[in-house]
Amino acid sequence: MIATFKYTRSVTRRRRGFSLLEMLAVVIILGVIAAIILYRVIGATDSAKEKVQLHQIAELNMAIEHYYMDNEAWPSALTDLVPTYLPDGIPTPPVAGTYGINNTTHRAEQQ
Repeated sequence: MIATFKYTRSVTRRRRGFSLLEMLAVVIILGVIAAIILYRVIGATDSAKEKVQLHQIAELNMAIEHYYMDNEAWPSALTDLVPTYLPDGIPTPPVAGTYGINNTTHRAEQQ
């Protein structure tokens, strides 16, 4: 018995790149990821500015209270606190405007 073998060579086509549809899908996915990251970064920046402002106002209120305890009178302006109670000077708000003292409540506020 003679065995004959038939050698078949499968014809396969090699892909040399990506199709336009695949590239479009990747670009869309990267765009969505970039939009999400950008939204979160912008939100984090605004949130950080608000937290810095709250911290600065708390620091000013603490200096106002120390001034009152030492002098038994409320300061008329924030400049009365410099340099004894605010050695680095009056902080600049991260958003806009300036800080001042409310004469009714004797608390710092943004003006």
